Amino acid sequence: MGTTSGQLTGGTAHLNRASKPDGERLRRLEGFNPPRVLTRRAPAALGCCFLLAVILCLLCPLARADVGVVLDESLDSSIERVTGSGHSAVYFSRVCAETPVKLRLCRPGEQGSVVSTYWSLHEDQPYGWNVVPLSIYLYGVADPDDRPLFGSRKIKRVLEEQYRAKYLASYCTSRVCRTSESADWRSMVGANLARGIYIFVAETSEEQDLKFIREFNSLPNVNHFNGVWRNCADFTRHIINSYFPHAASADYINDFGMTSPKAVARSFTHYALRHPEVRFRVLHFAQVPGTIKRSSEARDGTEQLYHSKKLLVPMILFAEHTLPVMAGFYVLTGRFNPMREAEDYPTAEITETSHQVRAAEADGQETRAAQLKGLERERRADVAGTAQEWRFYRQALRAAVDDEVRRGAIPDRGYLKHVFKRLDEQGTLIADPNGTLWVEIPSQNGSLRLGLSLSNVLAEDSDSKLADELLLARVGRELKGPKHERENMLEFKEDWALLQTAHGQEADSTFSGSTLAASKPAGTVSAGGDQ
Repeated sequence: MGTTSGQLTGGTAHLNRASKPDGERLRRLEGFNPPRVLTRRAPAALGCCFLLAVILCLLCPLARADVGVVLDESLDSSIERVTGSGHSAVYFSRVCAETPVKLRLCRPGEQGSVVSTYWSLHEDQPYGWNVVPLSIYLYGVADPDDRPLFGSRKIKRVLEEQYRAKYLASYCTSRVCRTSESADWRSMVGANLARGIYIFVAETSEEQDLKFIREFNSLPNVNHFNGVWRNCADFTRHIINSYFPHAASADYINDFGMTSPKAVARSFTHYALRHPEVRFRVLHFAQVPGTIKRSSEARDGTEQLYHSKKLLVPMILFAEHTLPVMAGFYVLTGRFNPMREAEDYPTAEITETSHQVRAAEADGQETRAAQLKGLERERRADVAGTAQEWRFYRQALRAAVDDEVRRGAIPDRGYLKHVFKRLDEQGTLIADPNGTLWVEIPSQNGSLRLGLSLSNVLAEDSDSKLADELLLARVGRELKGPKHERENMLEFKEDWALLQTAHGQEADSTFSGSTLAASKPAGTVSAGGDQ
């Protein structure tokens, strides 16, 4: 059945071309636990109450703060190509950067920071660690509303140079630091463009944060990085244990005497789940869609041997007798799935409900345990989505793309697979001083201008047809990929709302794209992520 463009955007009338929707995942990092997602049948007044609750939550000062283990997925480069280990860092919600090499308490409105160590930052002094604002680490921009909607090496390099000029000017003056691609300070700018990221979060007190800042600032910031005994995972382990003694540990058996990022995340998760008072949760930041090669799941030592043909073949040839032993260690002690943890414990509220379920079962309260399990499933399904919901959005997008082909807006379905590459290769990239990105594309009548950031993709001077293509390609990539390459349902719906708005602006009154008007399939199914 046909619908007009006005009907298509009925669910997103509050979004205009200059709107800046807040990121759901950043709200959860700030401690906001989302209520149940409203369906189409919910009264509009409830939606207003939901928005008001979000605004009040953002405006009120935080009475609590967090520390978290950052687990970055593995890149197909350098030593990670062989080990598959990924990278480890530390997230703070109340500790911020006074300078790239000095910590302080965050001021009102600041989002926290990430501290990390690397082989060599290549700065003028051999610093062992740097600290950057959280949004810089994730997206390369100070304001998350200005984050890029797709990632490329060209975009990441522009954001790196803006960060260097603004924050590192007095720390990075040598030619090597300014131009070398191997300078590891670059890894702390827009990391989410290059790989998926998990943050395993626990609550801290202000006294803990102040004590850590005093002690950490007093230590010499000198690089002693060693891949075996002083690597990024050891760095993270020592910081986490300064907050929660013995919470993070190495797995010397599965990692052959070293500390891996995944071992630190696994041990900290086990600790946090044994201590309900820390209000544990796991945040997942899927790699931004784009032209950069997709990152792969981080692995520990025996897991990499178990999965990697590059290592398995030499082991079969030269150490066949050790393979069963290593496989046994991995299966019995090394298995840990960060994506599953992110689905099971996406908010502190859901984690608390899990603890209540176990307490009720221990007390023999079967009826209460069953009720709590139902609530737990509902809350998880609201965040992760259900198989039915993900299938619904795939079908809706497929129908919308078919409509685009029928009306001649795009030549064929395969056209959208190359949108990112065309924008990257044919366009001239422009960045505002705050990091907001634009691209200019040559056309028969001069050039077309497209906003590449969340804050400007629907701006007045951003070409509506190109914006529609960009958002269709972004949503298509999210719906096509496996779980660890896509956002959860709450975050995906933000992209879907942008797509609805872009479609409403691009389509004429005869466009028939009814499937995009829907916000959620009616009814519910059993909870759990996409199967």
